[in-house]
Amino acid sequence: MSALEPRVPSGSDSTVPVQSPQPPPGGIMEPAYRALSIGIISVIFLIAFEATAVGTAMPVAARELDGIALYAFAFSAYFTTSLFAMVLSGQWSDRQGPLRPLTVGIGAFAAGLVCSGTAGAMWVFVLGRAVQGFGGGLVIVALYVVVSRAYEERLRPAIMAAFAASWVVPSIVGPLAAGTVTEHLGWRWVFLGIPALVIVPLAIALPAIRRTASGPVEGGGGPAAFDGRRIRLALGISAGAALLQYAAQDLRWLSLLPGVVGAALLVPAVLGLLPRGTYLARRGLPSVVLLRGVAAGSFIAAESFVPLMLVTQRGLSPTLAGFSLALGGVTWAAGSWVQSKGRTAPYRERLMVLGMVMVAFAIAAAPAVLVESVPVWTLALAWGVGCLGMGLVIGSTSVLLLKLSPPQEAGTNSAALQISDALANVVLLAAGGAAFAALGGGAVGAAGHAVAAGASHPTAFVVVFLPMAAVALVGAWVATRLDPA
Repeated sequence: MSALEPRVPSGSDSTVPVQSPQPPPGGIMEPAYRALSIGIISVIFLIAFEATAVGTAMPVAARELDGIALYAFAFSAYFTTSLFAMVLSGQWSDRQGPLRPLTVGIGAFAAGLVCSGTAGAMWVFVLGRAVQGFGGGLVIVALYVVVSRAYEERLRPAIMAAFAASWVVPSIVGPLAAGTVTEHLGWRWVFLGIPALVIVPLAIALPAIRRTASGPVEGGGGPAAFDGRRIRLALGISAGAALLQYAAQDLRWLSLLPGVVGAALLVPAVLGLLPRGTYLARRGLPSVVLLRGVAAGSFIAAESFVPLMLVTQRGLSPTLAGFSLALGGVTWAAGSWVQSKGRTAPYRERLMVLGMVMVAFAIAAAPAVLVESVPVWTLALAWGVGCLGMGLVIGSTSVLLLKLSPPQEAGTNSAALQISDALANVVLLAAGGAAFAALGGGAVGAAGHAVAAGASHPTAFVVVFLPMAAVALVGAWVATRLDPA
């Protein structure tokens, strides 16, 4: 019997407690870990490819299905169902192990792609995106629990770095490949091609997950009932986020009502689902969760306006504007690689403070290209610096979360981390989009991309970037509070 095989009788089901595997020497690609690492990294790679490619095919799909009016809902439907699924996956993984939510999640993700790819009407397309979002929410949290259970603590930074690296090629190649497929074969093949590709990583990963991470945590007393209160809060956070996104997309007085109702649902749900003291930046786990939201929200909200600024203010083509961010994928992976090295572990908190300062610098420097004499390439360099900082921070928050989480709470806390990430994106993008529109910009869709409505005033961009830079600086302070001592 190998060191990674569970010490349970042959043929026993996945609800029997599994002992933690003995840590073999070497890294994540050593024979004992190789199949598991290749499998889950491949899953992340395919999810990343889909995420970067779908934005290219989506406008063509909406136009062909005569569904431009529902275009934003194709994105918000994904987000809304994924929030609920994150909470469900956290409970499911803690109680019965990550194998089942991961399997169901990948199945739902593939089914959603097929539903959208075969849709004959826009509402069916949106339904497919909702199913896909449900699967994506299950998968991302279950993968965190797999990492918590199957990898010893010293290897977790490395597997998180591998997750980040899995986004580099898709972020560069995905839009180009999707554009080529859409042009020559049709947009449907962008959605229909990915489910077939999932079969191979599944065949590799699932047996390894069953050996190393299935079943409830040993000593946890067996599977427990689902927490009905948290499930209700999950429904509240999903409904609240959906209403808030709707209000942000339609800046009229009438939209205040769904916005207020959404906030009324969202606030108590967030307070109930995130660790106590999160929004007070209490030391330890609450600050880790808060930092993830502050970092992701400020950076992604600002990044969504970069291509629009380059197109409307400096006259770049959409392709060139998109490629101005390509360097960021490489530097993000580099930052994640730096935090994964054992010799940097003692300085992790300091690196995260530095990372947030780099993020703040990049966001604050971006509107400098509004000045005609400033070369456009300076923004690409500045954004590369910001992405380097994000690589340091995002990978480290994942590592610290698993370090500070008892095994039986890894799923619940991983769900909280993902909720903080996703909600901060929505809230800060909605706030930035409202300020942008109020000062002469266009509208902001639920896809997380600014959409021009005529000529945008340069000041509209400034009031987006500078507040987001300030939020990132707050994140640098939060990063000083990660040590629970």
